[in-house]
Amino acid sequence: MGKKVGAVYIGHEKVEFCVWAPFAESIEVVVKNIQEPVALTKDDQGYWCKTLNDIKPGTLYKFRLNKKDEFPDPASLSQPQGVHSWSQVIDHSGHSWQDNAWKGREVDDMIIYELHVGTFTPAGTFEAIIEKLDHLEELGINTLELMPIAQFPGERNWGYDGVYPFAVQDSYGGVNGLKKLIDACHDRGFSILLDVVYNHLGPEGNYISQYGPYFTDKYHTPWGSALNFDDEYSDPVRHHFIQNALMWLEDFHFDGLRLDAVHEIIDRGARHFLKELSEKTDELEAKTGRRYNLIAESDLNDTKLIKEYSEGGFGLEGQWVDDFHHSLHTVLTDEKAGYYADFGKMEYLKKAFKQAFVYDGKYSNFRKRSVGNSPKGLDPSNFVICIQNHDQVGNRLLGERLAELVSFEKQKLAAATMISSPYVPMLFMGEEFGEKNRFQYFVSHGDADLVQAVQEGRKKEFEYFFHSHAEGEFPDPQAETTFKNSRLDWHFKEEEQKKHTFAFYKELIKLKKEGAFDLFKSQSINTEADEEKKILKVSARDGNSVLMGIYNFGNSAYSEEISEKEKLQVLIFSADKKWGGDRKIEDVLNSGKINVPAEAVLIYRS
Repeated sequence: MGKKVGAVYIGHEKVEFCVWAPFAESIEVVVKNIQEPVALTKDDQGYWCKTLNDIKPGTLYKFRLNKKDEFPDPASLSQPQGVHSWSQVIDHSGHSWQDNAWKGREVDDMIIYELHVGTFTPAGTFEAIIEKLDHLEELGINTLELMPIAQFPGERNWGYDGVYPFAVQDSYGGVNGLKKLIDACHDRGFSILLDVVYNHLGPEGNYISQYGPYFTDKYHTPWGSALNFDDEYSDPVRHHFIQNALMWLEDFHFDGLRLDAVHEIIDRGARHFLKELSEKTDELEAKTGRRYNLIAESDLNDTKLIKEYSEGGFGLEGQWVDDFHHSLHTVLTDEKAGYYADFGKMEYLKKAFKQAFVYDGKYSNFRKRSVGNSPKGLDPSNFVICIQNHDQVGNRLLGERLAELVSFEKQKLAAATMISSPYVPMLFMGEEFGEKNRFQYFVSHGDADLVQAVQEGRKKEFEYFFHSHAEGEFPDPQAETTFKNSRLDWHFKEEEQKKHTFAFYKELIKLKKEGAFDLFKSQSINTEADEEKKILKVSARDGNSVLMGIYNFGNSAYSEEISEKEKLQVLIFSADKKWGGDRKIEDVLNSGKINVPAEAVLIYRS
């Protein structure tokens, strides 16, 4: 088993420094303001370690390789002067945790809220999020999900360009700010998840290859050579990233991890990295008595991720479902570019509502191959869905949110479709009040060549866009204004429509948490789609009671006859005046008919 890497503060001004560098001839630790570097000792696995005295928390250090080049620690816990400079010793025991009674939460109970720390508040820090917990509690959210916070170059980044997986982004408030946020969340009953990236490291400040074969040329990802999870010398690399995951859970008290793009974690060994991570997380649960959840992002629609070990699965607690988003988005917007070409039919939305995956072994015209396998029999709580997230908004060239793309009524229809579905809903920050400030792609690299490469790459990716738009609209990822324009506008209560949107989300989430839509989780759920009228009908029976949803994505009203004896209990009607519509509940029932206006949803029990 590998050693604990980095600068581990063991108390009484003692630090064990340890780094894996199997081919180095010598490694020394260079402590700032101490004249002589100290040589580390190599073991038979290629780890260089030594315990030093008189090293206080906050001490700055680097490693010197082969008596010449100095680099930051690849397992640094803090980079207060940026990605190219000194690493810093951190004492994890310096924080007095207040959440000893906290035991965690099952995925099935989660209402997730994805946020980007830098743009969620004007201050853009961990502690500033604490000030918004009242807002999230009022909304009904019980789980926060932070976009990646591993140290990245500069002060503006989505986080997927992180180069120090163990270091908390300094400009967000570092280790102390993060621990305060997590304590505050647990004190208020919020779970908190962290988005982590184990498929690549960013390009700037990425010195890890100087130490050893952390990457392999056996495989390539969209970001270059793959991380070395199954090639020669891969055991310590796997250990490095598993140790990282366990650190976030044990030392920082996160309740789980969202694992970025796991289809690019390439491992053909007998025990896949993700299964090993899942098993190690189980061991940590047994040790701490807390519940941890691992949720994967994958575009493969492969149920192996979430199946039990006994069924050959990796045992993860959940996975994101892009098919639900794509099915709903295309029906709402009629967009057909890129992967959206595979969607756009009501029958696909009907299928996604019933079983999560549209592509369950079905042929994809966009990918020119069959995709996915069947999710039948799996619990709906294994699937996390959304109508907006950082990718689906920010990876549009202009970063438009749904509120800019569709009508107010369609926004409510989309929200109700997501939250009433059988799955675990995830909101993207600002969605709950119809935010129209765009969320765009931004960076703050220090390397001019890299900046140019990012700018040109982004333009090339969207060259189709410039045939019908002026190039002047291109948001420069490096410009600070692109970042500032992506911040939320917290004055939503001054706008009537945004107030109605917030109230509508609040009611939907309340109903979800009370179990009002639970019947839709039934295996015997019935879904019908009318392609011409753009109607989705969903029903489920419990004895004599029926839960019915009519989702009208069409341009004209929909009506159907009902028995006069039926007594309907309306759970939610999006066109109601109290949600900013122009109807009353009484308008739904008209002489023995149910009437659902265009771009509206009605969910009722009978």
